[in-house]
Order: sequence, then C-alpha cells, then structure tokens
Amino acid sequence: MPAPVMPVTSHHLTSPVLGRAGFRHAFFTRSGGVSSGPFASLNFSVAVGDDPVNVTENLRRASLALGVAPGRLYFASQVHGSAAELAEPHVDIADFVRREADIVVGRSPELACGVRTADCVPILLADPRTGAVAAAHAGWRGVAHGTVTAAVTALLGPTSNDASELLAAIGPHISLAAFEVSDDVAAELLRASPNPNVVERSRLRPHVDLRSIVRAQLETLGLSSAAIDDVPGCTLSDAENFFSFRRDGKKSGRHLSAISPRAA
Repeated sequence: MPAPVMPVTSHHLTSPVLGRAGFRHAFFTRSGGVSSGPFASLNFSVAVGDDPVNVTENLRRASLALGVAPGRLYFASQVHGSAAELAEPHVDIADFVRREADIVVGRSPELACGVRTADCVPILLADPRTGAVAAAHAGWRGVAHGTVTAAVTALLGPTSNDASELLAAIGPHISLAAFEVSDDVAAELLRASPNPNVVERSRLRPHVDLRSIVRAQLETLGLSSAAIDDVPGCTLSDAENFFSFRRDGKKSGRHLSAISPRAA
C-alpha cells in the first residue's frame, strides 16, 4: 500500500553555528517518517530492504523540511572513500545517486547536499563567503584515510586553500563509550589524529573517540574551534532516536544529514 502523503513531521537536530549563518540544514533522527519494522520510521535507504514507496515519502518530508523540491536533495552511493561529487540542479537525482562518493558539494540554493549514516560520522560544512556547502560521510576508514581533508578541499574549490572562515557541524554517530575496536584499528585512527588523546584503553578492548579526531582534523585544516559544532547523540546506545548498523545489523535504517547552500 502506498505511504500516505502527509505534512512534514520529521524530527531533526540542528547546529547553532550553521543556523546563525543562515544555512538550512538538518541531522534527521529516526522519528517522523512512514517506514515500519526495523526501519521505523524515517529511513532513507532502499538498499537495506525498505519499501521504496516509504523511502520516497521520507525523502519528500526531508526535502520540505530543508526547503527544497523533493528532486533536489542529492546524495551519492557511499563507499567509505574520499571522492567528492558536485550537485547541480540540472543533474537528475537518479543519475547522481549511482555515483560513488562520500562527499557531496553544492553551490546552488535550489538544492540540498546529503549523506546517509548509521554509526558513521556525518559532517556538514559551509563557506559563508561563497554560500557553498558540503556534506561528508566518514566511517572509521574515512576518518583514517582523509575524508575530512578531501571535504574541506572540495568545498573551497581550486582557487582557495584558506579554511579559516569555514563552518562545520559534526553530527550524531557511534560514541567513544560504544565504539569498541581492535588494536589495529585503534592504531590506525591514532595515526590519523592530530589529537593524541582519542583512544581509551581502560577496558578489555580499545575504544576510540571519532568526534575528537574529526574536530582535531578540522582545526588542523584551519577551522577555528568556535566554528565547529558538536551535535550530540550516540547512534548505538540510543535506539529510540537513532539507527545503528553495529547494534541492529543489516536490517537497520539509515539517517540523512543534509545542508542547503545559500546566497553569498
């Protein structure tokens, strides 16, 4: 049965830093959609097994919350890499979603750039000077292998390397308390972190603070500490509000985090 078309009721979190600068954005929780079962209720992925009709309605609600047309909410096929794609209003969304990329950059206020996550780190970036934005998906591999640097570089474009005025928000993901890893993964993440205090070894296996690593990487690239928001939430420990692949396995939904460019 087709999902009912209803007014927007999506629940989402926002960043004061991005909001004050006039950027429409959202870190959507799992509430406010029409999906059911393990995907209840605001799931944004067909690939996990949800009914495409439900996902289409969830995307419609998210688009309206962001102030863009449903066919102008762009996200790509994520592969835990550092490739970036530029979203443009003339590009068909069905074509765009087949592109493999973990960073989506946009410069037109007609659209929104998004990433989908279920434990990985969503990062929304904005350049107040140009109005351009980027959304980045960073799992532990992305955090270790340069996704944050690639996102900042893609947002600035080929004519600038000055990140000092950029804004960023780090969204809900698996927290330090929940992110248990092997010694090898802990060592790899530690090598990628400008902050040496990101691995906790007080328990049987190491736990890693992805949020602190991403923040330190952004600051090293030139962003000021005050320009980086931490939007809280642990996807694994808070089942009421968040999906989690690690907690629920393949039959778990996917969140959307998205941001729209603004006029310079």
